[in-house]
Amino acid sequence: MDGKVATPGLVVAEIAERQHGVISVDQLRQSGISEDAIRGRVLSGHLHRVHRGVYAVGHSALPPEGRWLAAVLAVGGGSRGEGTVLDYWGAAVGHRSAAYLWGLLPATAGPADIMVAGNGGRARRPGIHLHRSRSLVSADLTLRRGIPVTNPSRTIADLRKATMAGAAGALSGRELRKAIRQANVLGLPIDEESDRDRTRSDLELDFLGICRRHRIPPPEINVRIGSCLVDFLWRDRRFVVETDSYIYHRGKVAFQDDRGRDLELKLLGYEVLRLSEQQIDEEPDRVGEVLAATLGGPWRG
Repeated sequence: MDGKVATPGLVVAEIAERQHGVISVDQLRQSGISEDAIRGRVLSGHLHRVHRGVYAVGHSALPPEGRWLAAVLAVGGGSRGEGTVLDYWGAAVGHRSAAYLWGLLPATAGPADIMVAGNGGRARRPGIHLHRSRSLVSADLTLRRGIPVTNPSRTIADLRKATMAGAAGALSGRELRKAIRQANVLGLPIDEESDRDRTRSDLELDFLGICRRHRIPPPEINVRIGSCLVDFLWRDRRFVVETDSYIYHRGKVAFQDDRGRDLELKLLGYEVLRLSEQQIDEEPDRVGEVLAATLGGPWRG
């Protein structure tokens, strides 16, 4: 500190700077701030209560990172000395909040998702969605921007379980696919294999939903034509739609395989429309309009 005495105020400021503007009451005490001084700083507007035992320093307008770390401090306490991330912090950002922190989904307002090991011992707190897990271990956690968080693989696994269970606040199938796709784009390590069946079935359901909304007769699903197993078939129109999930279709080999399938189907007299997962997720109305235009006219049968 260039010979300067580390006053309690300077210590608090340094902690708040590296913790995205927040500090716990235990950290205030360890910095040399007495109980009376803490109350005085609250009354004077230098400390703003975020959760019980956790304060924002200087102002209450916290970035998302500050809200998440404040929730971790409120649940886990933090500053437990040396050890793993789990040992030190006692809690971590998880689920939807972890997806935001990793850049897999855009950040929005709402309760912070916080993970703790075990299945009890902590009361509910406003603004915090607490997830208890007996399977949470130190290897599942890391630090990102100085915030304890579940690693990408554990984050996706937890989101998938919540989505499959239909838990409150779970992602939609579309959001889950987007998070998985973004993890791949960013090169983050995730367990793709265990996501494939669920992701694929959700993609099919979303495509069928587009057909219903645009009053398009339902297609046959997973039909073999020649050596090809196609996703959707309107037999009397000899029209095929292939939906390319990012997990299944990427890379040079997959690109060549897809084009080879398209050629075989065309030789057999079928028109092929290939739609990407992203188009189905982000442009459903446009997809519906294209289908309606392609399949327009009187229906037989």
